[in-house]
Amino acid sequence: MATFRHVGTIQTFFDRMVDGMTNRGYQRDFAERCFRQIEGFGTYGFPESHAASFALLVYVSAWLKCHHPAAFACALLNSQPMGFYAPAQIVSDARTHGVSIRAPDANLSTWDSLLEPDATLRLGLRQINGFRKDWADTITRARPFQSFADLTTANLPHQALVALADADALRSLNLDRRTALWHIKALDRAPALPLFTGLPIMLRKPDLPTMPLPEHVKADYQTTGLSLKAHPLRFLRPDLAQSGHITCAEANTLPNNARFQITGIVLVRQRPGSANGVVFATIEDETGTANVVVWPSLLETYRSAVLGSALLYIRGTIQRSPEGITHLVAEHLENHTAKLTLTDLPTTPGDELPRSRDFR
Repeated sequence: MATFRHVGTIQTFFDRMVDGMTNRGYQRDFAERCFRQIEGFGTYGFPESHAASFALLVYVSAWLKCHHPAAFACALLNSQPMGFYAPAQIVSDARTHGVSIRAPDANLSTWDSLLEPDATLRLGLRQINGFRKDWADTITRARPFQSFADLTTANLPHQALVALADADALRSLNLDRRTALWHIKALDRAPALPLFTGLPIMLRKPDLPTMPLPEHVKADYQTTGLSLKAHPLRFLRPDLAQSGHITCAEANTLPNNARFQITGIVLVRQRPGSANGVVFATIEDETGTANVVVWPSLLETYRSAVLGSALLYIRGTIQRSPEGITHLVAEHLENHTAKLTLTDLPTTPGDELPRSRDFR
């Protein structure tokens, strides 16, 4: 039988099956229709044992996600890369289902994500872009660190210190990313003093201006691919709302055939072979997710925006199925990725982040 769009050998059994059925008294037309049904099934069907194996995995996964969402999310993060959902979506879904999540930290994280005693999910150092497992192992052996001076005695390479600071992973030392980077820069300028090699370096804490929250969120996405501080669309929402954009949460409540315009971060793009060229995309904003449908005729016009956007603008109509599933059927699309720079955005009261010992 054919499977996964590969040509099988089912045709070689046509005469044997049809002749065998007619010899046993079945009408030839009926026998041929039976064969065509089996032949059609071969383009998408699974063997029963294969389907049963997948069903078992789905059942177990669903049970774990329902009853132990923190452990389930932790396991998915430690199994990356997996292909379908990025860590940002795994973390977002876990938080939606009540899981408390804390950011990577040099004093508290291991290479893998882990569950802390209070069932909080602590993100692992593996989440930091470019970070290496041997660096994480060195940190684990050398800690606890009471100060940045203690951290300098762990014999970490310069790029490891920069990666920790860039990822805001030194908050347990009461250092936000800006202050931590200042300390590392001071190390760069310090003269070599062989007599004092191995001794902690004492640095005066600078009085630096607080880093605005939009800059923190941008830096979080650049260094870890996600942010626990805020969603990027939160800062664009005032302008989006003023221009008539709805949110993902609002899209899922609109009636069938309602008109809309929306902007969201693209999570997933799919173009199944059985969908005749239709592209399905999932977008996200600070309120949730929404499903987008792009017809083949539209894809030719907006291919660059559909396939190349991190932030996608969509205008179209709502399509709601009788089962309550909502799709955003696109009519016009634009690439708005440039708006994710998050520069010069106003900081509202309460947006300032303290240089706390932890952040979740």
